[in-house]
Amino acid sequence: MTSFRLYALALLGLAHSTAFAYDGAADDLPQIGSIHSALSVNRPDTIPDGSWFTSAELGAINTSGNTTGTSISGKIDARHETADWSNEYIVSGFFKEDEITDDDGERYRTRSAERWAASAKAAYKLMKEGSRAFVLGSHVNDKFGAYTRYSSFAVGHGSQLYNTADKALDVEIGPGYFNGQRETGETESGMTVRGAARFRWQVSSSAAFVQTVSVERGTSNVHSIAESALSTKINDTMQMKAAFSARNDSNVPEDKKNTDTQTSLTLVYSF
Repeated sequence: MTSFRLYALALLGLAHSTAFAYDGAADDLPQIGSIHSALSVNRPDTIPDGSWFTSAELGAINTSGNTTGTSISGKIDARHETADWSNEYIVSGFFKEDEITDDDGERYRTRSAERWAASAKAAYKLMKEGSRAFVLGSHVNDKFGAYTRYSSFAVGHGSQLYNTADKALDVEIGPGYFNGQRETGETESGMTVRGAARFRWQVSSSAAFVQTVSVERGTSNVHSIAESALSTKINDTMQMKAAFSARNDSNVPEDKKNTDTQTSLTLVYSF
């Protein structure tokens, strides 16, 4: 838990110090991304009002022989722009199934991971460039997680602290509410304070790095999510994405670990 908090704080601190070191530079350059946008190497600088930008990614691993198993991960990220609003909808899933042999030599398949998540965000564009007021709702079903169900709602303000031709930093903060259910059926709920940051670096014309961190602090739990992702362009619509993500809860049952991590390699299609 301590190492995860240090990891998240270090990333936020690095991005924050970068923003203030170059505060006000290149204000007239086009934005290369925001915390509300989908991950894509070749996303246009601006999305015309009334249009959609969508990315879909899929990754799968199948093993056989001495070890047999299958894992699949997928995600759809859709963004809709209007003159006053920037809306984003995300659906993702991950499952893993392994084949094991019992003491009697019988082989059978068992599910070892199953997580589905959905979120929707509506952000109203304020007069200052890159400044927005947002409403966010999310829900996660995680059969083997610290919470088997976790729903949250947040409102707040987001702003772009730093923007140049190849780098951008966006931050959000605001109050919220969460409701979670344990494997035992026990439920928890309460007010939270949510903070989030997204740093994007266009490494080259064909590669982009994105770091995201979000933290929800409540009275009984601190729920944190971080992802580091590098995408490489294959053609105008397809990218290869390598990512490492970590999910952490400070308050978990004795038989659960605080942090779940996932390393993935997925194919992303943008349209």
